[in-house]
Amino acid sequence: MHLPTVLSVIFAAAGVTAQLNDLAVAAGLKYFGTAGQEGTITSDTTYRNIINNVHEFGQLTPENGMKWDATEGQPGKFTFQSGDIVAGVAKSNGQLLRCHTLVWYSQLPSWVSNGSWNRNTLQSVIESHISNVMGHYKGQCYAWDVVNEAISDDAQGNYRDSIFFKTFKTDYFPIAFKAAKKADPNAKLYYNDYNLEYNGAKTERALELVKLIKAAGAPIDGVGFQAHMTVGGTPSRTAMANLLKRFTALGVEVAYTELDIAHKNQPSSSSVQAQQATDYANMVGSCVDVDGCVGVTIWGFIDKYNWIQNGNAAIFDSNFNKKPAYSAISSVLAAAATKAPAPAKNANAPPAVHTTLRTAIATAPACEATATAPKATAAPAAQPAKPATGSSTGAQQARWAQCGGNGYTGPTACQAPYTCKVQNPWYSQCL
Repeated sequence: MHLPTVLSVIFAAAGVTAQLNDLAVAAGLKYFGTAGQEGTITSDTTYRNIINNVHEFGQLTPENGMKWDATEGQPGKFTFQSGDIVAGVAKSNGQLLRCHTLVWYSQLPSWVSNGSWNRNTLQSVIESHISNVMGHYKGQCYAWDVVNEAISDDAQGNYRDSIFFKTFKTDYFPIAFKAAKKADPNAKLYYNDYNLEYNGAKTERALELVKLIKAAGAPIDGVGFQAHMTVGGTPSRTAMANLLKRFTALGVEVAYTELDIAHKNQPSSSSVQAQQATDYANMVGSCVDVDGCVGVTIWGFIDKYNWIQNGNAAIFDSNFNKKPAYSAISSVLAAAATKAPAPAKNANAPPAVHTTLRTAIATAPACEATATAPKATAAPAAQPAKPATGSSTGAQQARWAQCGGNGYTGPTACQAPYTCKVQNPWYSQCL
């Protein structure tokens, strides 16, 4: 039997398709999701059909429709027309819904940002907003981004000088989280921010923020890493996994909530797309590597409608073609799924269609197989990795076992008479 056939049998038997959410669940995550652009869902049929595909995206996040300016543009006057678009799609399809966002300094109506407040009056406004918005979506949201981007980008990682911080200092964190828990006790409550991925002053402040909320007796369930990255500028898979573990050690779950990897001041080319694929694989792979990382949300799946104009940041190009980044993500998830224990499926999602695996893994050269699939842990890479000939530990891999690949850190020597041979950029095998 050939290796691609072995993987096809494994995934078909498990009801797994080669699409991203099914592969993510098979790899042990709760979901692979995307942000949904409200106006595009209603205007572009091709876009809408992909959003509706629960095998591709098992979770949706509204891009703008639930933010403060969209839900309470005037004091006490609530409207949910825009927010209901993505929520309605998720509900009809049985997809998880990440709701976004409640207390944020941006996209804030002027009556809030320019108001004259004291602690009592602004607390009342915060609590009313949270109660009404969360109340409208009560029972629909897997998680809410309760507080968003409360830390600045200065060298010290100071708290952002918003109307909320000016009025309360850090006290607005527990105020918001307590109000959110009261409004929907079953939703996961997140702090969400960008530039936490570099393990610097902003990261340290986010760790402090989690501790402050807990010390105040308020509930916090998760930290969202927005992960707005640039090609060639992402941390390694190992570095990201170690960073995520700093947060899970505090007793919260983590997720990549707005992942995109943009070309920075460089035109698209095969080499740039290859590096982007490697970067996406390392980010997704790091979530797979951490028990407390529950899922990955990309912030828009297609370049055509991406919020980063001309950044080519998404995993589909503007013509709805899958880019190398898509194949890299699917491959790292498929590799993880071959070694993951049977995951608990999302109870709200329809069952996966039984089919064969069709990812870049199927491009590996044919080889004889044993009764079980070889262990695969490596992150995919754009450039083939040279198989190593030795191992620092002295361990030797048996026939069919993995022995190399970009990002792989295990033994690289093979038992005689086998040698480590490159099968594809992310997977070398003892043959």
